[in-house]
Amino acid sequence: MSQTDLHKHDAAAWRQRAAAAARKIETRLFIDGQYTDAAAGGRFETVNPATGEVIAEMSAGGSEDIDAAVAAARRAYRAGAWSRMEPRARMRVLYRFAELVEANGESLAVLETMDMGKPISDVINVDLPLVSETIRFMAECIDKVDGAVTNTAHDAVHMILREPLGVVGAITPWNYPMLMAAWKFAPALAAGNSVVLKPAEQSPMTSLRLAELFMEAGGPAGVFNVVNGLGEVAGKALALHHDVAKITFTGSTEVGKLMLQYAGQSNMKHVGLECGGKSPQIFLSDLPEMGAAVQAAYGGIYENMGEVCNAGSRLLVERHIYDEFLARFQAEGQHAYTPGDPLDPDTTMGPLVTKADQARVLGMIEAGRTEGARLVFGGDAPEALEP
Repeated sequence: MSQTDLHKHDAAAWRQRAAAAARKIETRLFIDGQYTDAAAGGRFETVNPATGEVIAEMSAGGSEDIDAAVAAARRAYRAGAWSRMEPRARMRVLYRFAELVEANGESLAVLETMDMGKPISDVINVDLPLVSETIRFMAECIDKVDGAVTNTAHDAVHMILREPLGVVGAITPWNYPMLMAAWKFAPALAAGNSVVLKPAEQSPMTSLRLAELFMEAGGPAGVFNVVNGLGEVAGKALALHHDVAKITFTGSTEVGKLMLQYAGQSNMKHVGLECGGKSPQIFLSDLPEMGAAVQAAYGGIYENMGEVCNAGSRLLVERHIYDEFLARFQAEGQHAYTPGDPLDPDTTMGPLVTKADQARVLGMIEAGRTEGARLVFGGDAPEALEP
């Protein structure tokens, strides 16, 4: 969906689409090609951060559900319908998967915006194209991963045989729900693995739909499973599972360390970690263009409402240019972003994902004031936008 397509609908039309989508949200777990309730019957709420309203009560998977999903994934892997599928056939399924993501872009965008507050313009213009591009890129890699062997004697044969790992467990964050999921499931699927995805409890809805679309594209049942649930329950069970060959995680450094421990405590599974690590943005007096530098500073901290693992949350500015930089930074702040309803195509700054996150940020501002920092501008939550 292009920018032109985005503005075919005004804010009211997008809200109508969101209301319609909310009436038919799937809340169960997706295991072995079908939806199923959590074994223990647990539920958790997913909340629209822009309105404070509960969108749905999602099934909360536990260790039994992780066991069921991993067993389904392992059966599918051993059956070979995907893991031993002819490479170009696997490519075609993933190409079709990418096409279905694009064809269902509007409905996916509405779910993502409701679930985590990302402006719909960002979902449509940034996230969705990157999701389909990621799936296509990984599909292209399928028949291009090769190797070389040393020269052999005339009576010997050397060969390289690349095999899937088996079951890959993926745990994703809430800041880019679809994109972070695609970065994990797309390479795993391209290599012939089966996947059990545990999305963040703050934003689980689009992951379920993506698993459905994979099957619509021709993916076999059991290859792509999604278990909603809390990290300390479902996520931990997935990372500790002995039949999971690899765990891939994006999130906090604190939880990333636990992933390493869980891998060691179980079957010494492969581990892939992408952990948060905010760093300063550094501006020196020899920068070529002050205006571009100030715009980069804004993008570095406020992109995606600042909910990015590498957000530049500190500015280190050389003394000689400090006053000019600060003045231009203040001026840029008057028009850099347009906060508002994330379903409005003109909004460029949505809410933080939860009230707890908002309270934490406001608390940091107050702590800075208490410790003697000078507030230049802003520093509060606009009352008109509060749910």
